[in-house]
Amino acid sequence: MRFIYWRLSVFAAAALVPMYWLYQAWIFALGPDPGKVLVDRLGLGTLTLLLITLAMTPLQRTTRWPGWIAVRRQLGLWCFTYVSLHMLGYGFFILGFDWAQLGEELVKRPYIIVGALGFLGLMALAVTSNRYSQRRLGRRWKKLHRLSYLILGLGLLHMLWIVRADLKEWAIYAAIGVLLLTLRIPAIARRIQRGQTGRSTIVTKV
Repeated sequence: MRFIYWRLSVFAAAALVPMYWLYQAWIFALGPDPGKVLVDRLGLGTLTLLLITLAMTPLQRTTRWPGWIAVRRQLGLWCFTYVSLHMLGYGFFILGFDWAQLGEELVKRPYIIVGALGFLGLMALAVTSNRYSQRRLGRRWKKLHRLSYLILGLGLLHMLWIVRADLKEWAIYAAIGVLLLTLRIPAIARRIQRGQTGRSTIVTKV
């Protein structure tokens, strides 16, 4: 398998982070409400992984290294894993699996609906990320997976609704998201590719 060590490194990094958070909770290093901290970190981790996943294509176009694309699907699946743990943590630590409270929570905190829509979108992408789905859906597969752009918007809105007062951290994530989406505009993407082709030609001649 190509890039086996690179793939394993990505897997280990993505798996060790939540394990480290659980260890911190175990030794009471997450403050008086470790459950909420875990839920928040898993949510932020989901957004971070989504941004990293979306960065793979621009990085490949810029550097021409196929290793970026080799781990794109894995990163997407880790993104879904994190959001699933985020939802599970919310149900356990915040609701105590008392689903009767959910209706009240939705009224008080409508950002939960936004987060749930993002979760459903990531689920759809995870379920159809395999080669069978690519063959089955054909051209529709790419259209479906452009849903990731909308999911990014939902994730940023979800985060904005939560942080409200302190927008500095949110602005950084939003700026990165806007940059990544800008790099995917066809005219800009073609210009980057032409620039890389020109550089390769110059290097070859030299």
